[in-house]
Amino acid sequence: MPSWKRLIRFESTDGKTLRGVPILPSPDFDVGSTTEETGLKAKIIEVANNDIFDPATKVTDQEVTVKKLLGPVTTDEVPIIRCIGLNFIKHIQEGGRTLPPYPSTFIKANTCLNDHGAPIVIPKLAQDNQADYEGELCFIISKDALNVSEADAYNYVGGYLCGNDVSSRKLQRDPKLAGTVPQWNFSKGFDTYAPLGPQIVSTEVVPDPSKLYLKTIVNGDVRQSETIDDLCFKIHTIVSYCSQGTTLKKGTVIMTGTPSGE
Repeated sequence: MPSWKRLIRFESTDGKTLRGVPILPSPDFDVGSTTEETGLKAKIIEVANNDIFDPATKVTDQEVTVKKLLGPVTTDEVPIIRCIGLNFIKHIQEGGRTLPPYPSTFIKANTCLNDHGAPIVIPKLAQDNQADYEGELCFIISKDALNVSEADAYNYVGGYLCGNDVSSRKLQRDPKLAGTVPQWNFSKGFDTYAPLGPQIVSTEVVPDPSKLYLKTIVNGDVRQSETIDDLCFKIHTIVSYCSQGTTLKKGTVIMTGTPSGE
């Protein structure tokens, strides 16, 4: 378990890029709404060996003011993004499908990583396609994981964060563009297509992720709204399954799937 309970990466008012623990002005404060005007304070985290999960990484008493919130992790820290497709029970059933026996997986390169609130860049070949959102619960692996059992899986989870699995739908589904079989890696794998944030919340704060509630809001409208308990494959199953025969390197981010929504 890391020394911090919440972790943000940000630009301070003196122009430094830092890691810190946000000092919440109220229990229901939305960290994602942080701007220079909100004046959010944070206690600086001293990161040891460039590793936020290193036991020597510590929270200091030095407080600074957040000017601009960034993504909590960088491409240097995230070797790959692993994703689970069709993983909410109601979403699967609404499409007339039966529940799958195993998770459907695909990947996003770490170049997809994007800061919280940063612009998503749609490449030229996808600008006449439908760029779509998929709000998801994500988690980050805190140490290398290989052939992990479900019983031991949570010992490899460093914390939880939000993510958007941005997708170019026509490149994913249109046979003229995607081929005869719908594909995911290319249509979801463009640079900036995985915004993450606004913070990482430790497993100490969220001991049971099934109690969380996921909402995706677009231009003020709630488009997706579902409990994480509706996941077909829970966190411990995902960690165990994805680590069989393939090492999940420290820093790997796993996106757990998106619920139904318009």
